[in-house]
Amino acid sequence: MSHAPTPSQTVGPFYGYALPFPGGNEVAPAGHPDTVTVHGYVLDGLGAPVPDAIVETWQPAPDGSRAGLPGSLRHDPSSGKVIGRNGVDFTGFGRAPTDAAGHWFVRTLRPGGAPYLCAAVFARGLVHHLYTRVYLPDLLGEDGGQEAAGDPLLGSLDAGRRATLIATRTDPRTYRFDIRLQGDDETVFLEFS
Repeated sequence: MSHAPTPSQTVGPFYGYALPFPGGNEVAPAGHPDTVTVHGYVLDGLGAPVPDAIVETWQPAPDGSRAGLPGSLRHDPSSGKVIGRNGVDFTGFGRAPTDAAGHWFVRTLRPGGAPYLCAAVFARGLVHHLYTRVYLPDLLGEDGGQEAAGDPLLGSLDAGRRATLIATRTDPRTYRFDIRLQGDDETVFLEFS
């Protein structure tokens, strides 16, 4: 007997209480000398900030490994609640809530073996979270073009759409990546089936 899939529902606003955890945006081990910051704003179709979104990121470690290290989150022994990362292990996973101005950030290490971080956006009114990529321009090569990266996704997009996936390097250790949910310059989102 085959069952019909359960219908989707919007993903918020309750996710803001269950998904964030202390230090969720601190992906790099504490005090690591190669830490970089990726930050930006989540904006709606009118360009207004989304103050209650969550940006989740995943990436390979700097050596290109993708296994991650389990058990890096610490739990309160009496309640079982997550109380933060252990501050030592790199798992490649981050979860960054937006603030009242729609700003989010993760402190991480540059990924190895891929010129991007994978990202998912959770926000009120979305039936499903949205997937995208955050390409770091210095990992794409000198010109930041898709030829240097050899990346099939970037190569399949026209220049205007491609630009919505490439972060802006604002200094040697900081990148800005705004996520536009709709409208002009809407971020390219990926569909998985």
